[in-house]
Formats: sequence, C-alpha cells, structure tokens
Amino acid sequence: MEDVLDLYAEPADPDAPRFCFDECPYQLLDHVREPLPPEPGKSKRVDYEDEREGTCNLFLFLEPTQGWRQVEVTHRRTKQDFAHAMKALVDVHFPDAPKIRVVLDNLNTHTFGSFYAAFEPEEARRIPRRLEFHSTPKHGSWLNMAEIELSVLARKSLAQRLPSMEKLREVIAPWQRGSNAHRVQVQWRFTTADAREKLYRLYPSSSKWSCTSGGDSYYPFAEVGRMRASAAISARDDPGAPLQARSSCAEPNRSSSCGCQSIPPP
Repeated sequence: MEDVLDLYAEPADPDAPRFCFDECPYQLLDHVREPLPPEPGKSKRVDYEDEREGTCNLFLFLEPTQGWRQVEVTHRRTKQDFAHAMKALVDVHFPDAPKIRVVLDNLNTHTFGSFYAAFEPEEARRIPRRLEFHSTPKHGSWLNMAEIELSVLARKSLAQRLPSMEKLREVIAPWQRGSNAHRVQVQWRFTTADAREKLYRLYPSSSKWSCTSGGDSYYPFAEVGRMRASAAISARDDPGAPLQARSSCAEPNRSSSCGCQSIPPP
C-alpha cells in the first residue's frame, strides 16, 4: 500500500511517467421496443425490457497529474489482451519514455508472464524492460485511481443501453477527447501518513504497543484522546448508540496498574 502511496506523492517525471490501469466488464444491451421520443410535457419513455447482446471489456489508462486517459474496448480481458494493451502504451502512446510506471491490481493476468503468452520471447522481454508495475494490496484496489475514472465514465456516458462494441466506442470517444482536451485531473489526497493513522489496524503491532516500554506507543496517547472526544461527541448526538469499551492497557490480556489508556492491537 505504501509503495503505491509513495508513488502518488512523487513529483511528475517526464522520463518515468506514472499511470493507473484498470479494466471492467460491460454488458451490451439493446431495446426490445424503440423508446418513445420526448413530447411537450413528457420526457423520453423507455420500456423496461431489454435484449442482451453479449459482453465486452474496457481497458483504461489514466495519467492523473497530466489529465490524460485512454480507453480501449476489447472482446475479452485475457493475458493476450492485457499484453497488447501494455504494448500500445509503450510503443504507441509514450514511445519516448525510458521507464513507465503502472499502478494496477492483483488480477491473475497482470504479470510479466502475460507477454510471453502473446509475443515471441524477444518481444515479450523487450516490453517489460520499460515497464515497472506497482500492485495494490489484496482488497485494496480502491487505491487505484483508474477506478475513479471508470466510475466517472460509467456515470457520464455508459448509463444507457448500447447494443454493440462499435456503438460503445462512439459513446466513449467524445468523453475521452473532452476530458483530455481539458486535462481533467484526479486530486489524490490520501497519503502514507494518513494510512498509518487511519488504517493503523493493518500494521504489525508487536512490542510497540507496550504501555511501559518508555518509548512512543504505536498509537499516540494524544490520538487516543482525540478518538475519545470523538466517541463522546457521537454519544452526545445519539444517546441511544452503544459505546464500545476499549482496553485500559496496551497489553489487554494482563492486569496492569499503570493507569494508562491505549488502543489495543487488532
């Protein structure tokens, strides 16, 4: 997780641009009955019944700080499809970049081995030499900014019935051109420091939780006070809400007379 967050925090480097990559399936649908056009005093009317026309896949690349994105519509998302998408990024879209860093999730096709399933060994080795993969942790794909962009695309352009891949490409193209022309960026604010504070339960605790060690505890006592105050405010706003008790010592399985208050490890 911190590897991805540190990458986001780095300044832009033209010799090593960073991209977020993700894919999503899309259900192609057609109308069984033609929609009725709008009339004075009536909006467009669409019958609830639809006809399935198969599925396809969307590959999306996003450069969040430069406001560049590229969407590819494919039949599937196999290893070969993934390898060809990465080849296009390296050879077509950014051929002059010595190194390209890519944030992506842990899907089984997102490996350098996928290039050997699509190309000859020489080509399969050449492409990864210019790529550097940064994988999000398991159950942590929300760290991938490409998911944000896919959500924007779905809400602005794909919330309709599209019967074919050609029609899907026609709908996506204006959105992509407009977003790139205006250099629409993603403002990422979640940092490594935020992760250590808000997701502290995901970190190893071990001896840092000892309340008698004399050093800094894993979770500062000042932060414990802030959390207590927050809990008190919640209780004030909702008196009926149950208030969970926390352990009174950093070693909850042992009796202690130190009198300190600390949040126990997960």
